[in-house]
Parts: sequence; structure tokens; C-alpha cells
Amino acid sequence: MKDTTETVVVASGAIEEKVASNNPASSTDDTFNELHDDTLLNAREDRRLTTKIDFKVIPILGLLYLICFLDRTNIANAKIAGLEKGLNMPSTGYNTALWIFYIPFVLAEIPSNMIMIMPQIKPNIWLGCQTFILGVLGMCLGLTHSYKGLLALRFLMGIFETGLPAGAGLLIASYYRKSELSYRFALFFAFGESGSCFSGLLAYALEGLQGSAGLAGWRWIFVVEGLITIVFSIFVFIFVPNFPARDTWLSEKDKTNLLKRLEADKGIESKDNSQVSWKAIVFDYKIWLMTLLFFCADISAGSLSSFNPTILSQLGWQARKAQVMTIPVWIVGICGALSATYLSGKFGIRWLFVLPAIAISVTGWSIHLRQVQPASVRYFAQFLISFGTFVQMPLYIGWLTANLRGQASQSFGTAIQLGIGNCANFVSSNIFITTQAPKYPVGFGVGLGLTSFSFFVTFVLLLTIYIHNNKIDAKKAALAPGEELDDQVDYKYVF
Repeated sequence: MKDTTETVVVASGAIEEKVASNNPASSTDDTFNELHDDTLLNAREDRRLTTKIDFKVIPILGLLYLICFLDRTNIANAKIAGLEKGLNMPSTGYNTALWIFYIPFVLAEIPSNMIMIMPQIKPNIWLGCQTFILGVLGMCLGLTHSYKGLLALRFLMGIFETGLPAGAGLLIASYYRKSELSYRFALFFAFGESGSCFSGLLAYALEGLQGSAGLAGWRWIFVVEGLITIVFSIFVFIFVPNFPARDTWLSEKDKTNLLKRLEADKGIESKDNSQVSWKAIVFDYKIWLMTLLFFCADISAGSLSSFNPTILSQLGWQARKAQVMTIPVWIVGICGALSATYLSGKFGIRWLFVLPAIAISVTGWSIHLRQVQPASVRYFAQFLISFGTFVQMPLYIGWLTANLRGQASQSFGTAIQLGIGNCANFVSSNIFITTQAPKYPVGFGVGLGLTSFSFFVTFVLLLTIYIHNNKIDAKKAALAPGEELDDQVDYKYVF
């Protein structure tokens, strides 16, 4: 890890200095052994603390994201189980039910994060209440008897789900160093993608309850998954941690060490939220370029979430089989994300994994647009889109948070990236037009075009980072002896 390497370098320098000032061989050997042992101890303590944080932070927040995905995407499974017929929905009714969710979801994300970082607000209470209400609304979806009722409930779900992924992402960003973020966000996303796998498998089982208690199979999908969310809210109240500076679950020693290593990695945050330059934060080009990249990737993610079962059912599989056939598609995305982000953290570079991932997604969209036959080839295209998309998304979030300093900036940046990035779901929910099935020329064309556009945005981002870092080098070279730059403003960005 980066910090461990730096510790070793420092220790080596200290050893050389000590050796130079002490000629006796025995003294040199003792000094080397002493410093070597200290270095190993520091590295061991660092790994122990990171592992402790991993087990405390990632599972509960990852499961929270899984629940979000479950409640957000179960409508796709309900659709092919008879939702449209059951509520006498119009031809574009399903598309409307998708995008109406994202209106409040996008608008309320920034206010939700701003509230969560207030000193008097505890993240577990804030996120737990939203999770509980989300579960109640999810159950109500299975009990509504009108299309208008479905739309109203989907709108309310957007309000109460909005703070969950953004709040969870902000908490993760607050606990880890820059080099650790992408892999942790990949783990976070893996839970969400597992929710899609689980959703398909659960929907397959719940459809078998058709007629039980007088409810259709699609209603059971909503009722059971809503109940799961309600039960899980109890665990959110109990296990979601506070921000590092306010936490009580770490020992004083571990808390001190955590805050020290975060300061060494990100600088000392000396400004409270009332003193930060909000103008500088709002007009930070990094936030907007990486949000645009996330938007382009989320077009693919939204399409997979909402239309994967539909597309597969139209390749010739029956509805229940199509539910199950979605699962391998998500698993490939999970494996790709974990592998790429692990290597990205190991080598300290992100763009080298982003560009091939974009190319892989472009290939998948191209296969669909050209209607390549047989159906197995188009099924393979779903794997390509999934792999390329879910490699990109955690890298973009980790890349952005690694280049932001201060809680206010990270809070705003993650909310913008996830909030406006999720506007892609407005697009993805309206481009797969029912009357164009099964070719969907608009859907596949837009997916291909926006994914290809990511190449251009990535190159622009790399150029701006290169120019910025050269300016910081010039500023450092011009400093008088004893002067230092403000590490919350003038710092180099990572690639």
C-alpha cells in the first residue's frame, strides 16, 4: 500500500543516517534491526486498522446499497411477471413509472448529504429512517390497484431512497485513503449488483406464489422485497457508523491513527462548512467532468437494471427463465469491477482501466444495434455491457473522491455525481420504447452514442489534470524557503 511504502522509505533513510554516524558494526546491526522491526510493526498495525474498518463499514453500507437496488429494480421483474396487464397500464406506462422515480431522487440527493454531515445528525438515524419508509412504500406497490397509485408510490420512493446511496458513498469516502477508494467502491457496487442477481432469483421464486392469498405473482415480488427492506432498517439503525471524527466504535488509539493517516493522505481540513468557498466547490470542473462520465456509464447500468429481463425474454426465453438468465450477466460485472479496481489501487492509476472498459461496452452496444444473430451473440453482448459498465462506475467515484479535499467538497461532489449521474435513468427509462421491440433502435443507438462519448470526456479530463499538476509544480518551485502551499487548495490531482 502507498502509506506502507512511504514508511519503509522513511525508515530506510533513517537507517542510512544512523549508520553513517556510528562506525561499530554491532551498533549498526542493532539500529537496523530496531528500525526494521518498527517499520514492520507500523505496516502490520496499518493493515489491521484497514481490515477493521473494512469489516465495519463496507458490509452494512454494501447491504444497504443492495436493498436500494432490490427496491429500485424489482419493477423490471414485476413487468415480465404481469405488472402492466394487472394494472391496465398504457403502452408507455412502464417507462413513466421508471422515470418518475428519478425526479425526486436526483433533486433531493444534495440536500440529503448536506443534512447528514450536520454535527447534530447521526448517519445511522438519518439512513435508517429512510430505509424503513422505503420498505413500507415498497410493500404498498404490491397492494395498489391502480396505475396512478403505482406512479405516486414510485415518486415517494424516489424521495426516501435518494439519501441512501449518496450517504453511504460519503461515509465510505470519509474512512479511506485515495489509493484505497476505488476498490472499496467496487465492493460497494458489487453488493448493489448482487441485489440485481438476488432480485432475479427471488422474483423467479415469488412468481410461484401466483394466486396465494389472492395476490398475483408480481404483487408478491413487491410485498416480500418491501418487507425485507423494513427488517433490514433495524440493522441500519444499529450498525451504520458515524463519521471518523465523531465515531465511538474505534478505540482511542485506532481513532487517532485513522485521523492521522487521513490527514497525511488528504491534508488537514482546517475549514468548517460555514467557511468553505462554495463557489469554488460548485464550479470545480473535476466534479462535472466525472459526473458526465458517470452519467454515460449509468445509461448502460440503468438499461441493464430496467430492461435486462425484457431484452432477454425477447431473445426467445420464457419470462421465468429470463429472470434467471440475468444473474450471470451481473456476476460478470461484479468480477470485472473487483479485479479492475484492485489492480487500479495497486498500481495507482485509473484511466488505464477506464478506457478499455469503455471500449468493451461500446462493442456490446454495437452488437445489439446491428442485431447480430444468433440470440446467443446478443446474450454475450449483455455480458460485455455489464463488464465494461461496472468497471467504470466505481473507478469514477473513487477517482473523484480521491481528488476532492474537505468534507463539504466530498459531500457535494458525491451527491452531484450520484444525483445528476443518475439522471441517466431518465434517458434509459425512455429510450427502450415498447412499440420498437425487439429491435429497439433508439435504445441501442443512444446507448452506443453516449458510451462512445465517454472516450472524448476522459481525454479532456486527463488533459485538465495534467495542466493542473504542472501549475502546482510551478507554484512549488516559486515558493520562498519556509513557505508552504495550502494543501486543501493547491494539491496535485491523481490519474
